[in-house]
Amino acid sequence: MEYLYETHVHTSESSRCGVSSGAEFARHFASLGYRGMFVTDHFLNGNTVVPAELPWAERIAWFCRGYEAAAREGQRVGLDVFFGWEFHCGWPHLLTYGLDQAWLLAHPDLLEWDIVRYCDQVHADGGAIVQAHPFQDGMAVIQLMPARTDAIEVANACRPEITNRRAREFAVSYNLPQTAGSDIHDISQKRLCGVTCSRRLADGRDYVRALKAGETTIFDVIRPAGK
Repeated sequence: MEYLYETHVHTSESSRCGVSSGAEFARHFASLGYRGMFVTDHFLNGNTVVPAELPWAERIAWFCRGYEAAAREGQRVGLDVFFGWEFHCGWPHLLTYGLDQAWLLAHPDLLEWDIVRYCDQVHADGGAIVQAHPFQDGMAVIQLMPARTDAIEVANACRPEITNRRAREFAVSYNLPQTAGSDIHDISQKRLCGVTCSRRLADGRDYVRALKAGETTIFDVIRPAGK
């Protein structure tokens, strides 16, 4: 049996670019036969709707709204929903898995960290980092983090094939695990990328363990019209 997972989701509650809500995404992926999804809204240094003037605890509570809505609906419809986020350091966008809201609350100076400190602290505390869509045409500076990245997103449904191909070449060059995600903002999106696994994943840390162990397989599909 193969379990399907979406690894890269932006909800309307937390991401400015999000169109569909967390609950809508949970129902959507459950209807498509997925076992689980990871909510990875843009963090507070990215394309977020969270007001910057709020106190840190209130900002984090707002940031988690999309995940929490998805998790509640996921429990109702039988979909595993996991927490993550997309941290921004200029162009490097770092999908972060395996940590929780309490970790965010414990680091009110998080937005002051440089990229190296961020990666090192995430790893020290048991989290993991996937560099999302590492290449983009037209960028003046592209920063790659092979020594501090656990895996590379090599199939992103919102990116052209040339940038996905460059991501695959980067991952192969550094012998890094490869993964995929839809980077989905709207349930109407037809192209979907993700991973399958022969076992049910327990959480974000387990997902990255499965990547490193070669237990996952990438998929990249176009949903037929009307589905």
